[in-house]
Amino acid sequence: MHTFFSGVGQLARFTVLQARCCAYAVALLGGIAVSRALPELPVARYDLVLVYGLLLTWAARRLGWESRRDTMVIAVCHVVGLLFELIKVRLGSWSYPEDAVTKIAGVPLYGGFMYAAVAGYVCRAWHLFELRFTGYRAAATAVVAAAVYVNFFTHHWLPDLRWPLAAAMVAVTAGAWVGFTVGRRRYRMPLAVSFVLIGFFLWVAENAATYVGAWSYPHQLDGWEPVALTKFGAWALLISVTFVLAERMKAAAVTPRTTGG
Repeated sequence: MHTFFSGVGQLARFTVLQARCCAYAVALLGGIAVSRALPELPVARYDLVLVYGLLLTWAARRLGWESRRDTMVIAVCHVVGLLFELIKVRLGSWSYPEDAVTKIAGVPLYGGFMYAAVAGYVCRAWHLFELRFTGYRAAATAVVAAAVYVNFFTHHWLPDLRWPLAAAMVAVTAGAWVGFTVGRRRYRMPLAVSFVLIGFFLWVAENAATYVGAWSYPHQLDGWEPVALTKFGAWALLISVTFVLAERMKAAAVTPRTTGG
């Protein structure tokens, strides 16, 4: 019985930590949902969401949710995500059907906040769960993650290498473990498994985001429908890009102190 209650307590602590990690993303998604329920205003909804996203980012920094280094990681992911949006919207993968002043090539500037929210989750988890990595091959993982990012564009003209890249990611992360703390206990799981789990919850979040009108896939333009399950796999791969960016920037911050000692 003690073991049971101990397990329940750990699960509750884990859930609370995850909720804290997701605070920025939940607040962003909640703001988008509220914006859809507002009466017609002289300011476009996408423009309001951009202002809200900027204020939310400022508030997160002021509240101590993120360090200065985390904010830099999030900003970089915002830019990388916005570039991703610009290309994918142009290729017709999804769309932002509403008008806005802050809309470039069919993409509202708030679009990058979706990727910033994912980066925010990774940075918060890094601190709150005290993440540590063993057996991680940084260079090899970065190369595969870069190929994953490029493939999301090139598969429109060239063969889709998603499955070979997934196999390559499993190969380069074989033996890589992520250790994390819940309460007073340390746990660990394979890094590849963490990518899959995060990818699943990002797919769930994407269903919520499209439901509240953050963006729309072609099959959702005449009414909301669930996001295809294949997007789960896409997110499981794409999270590796965010992870590599965060890990490289954090490593760059630590290296000078290490070599100087």
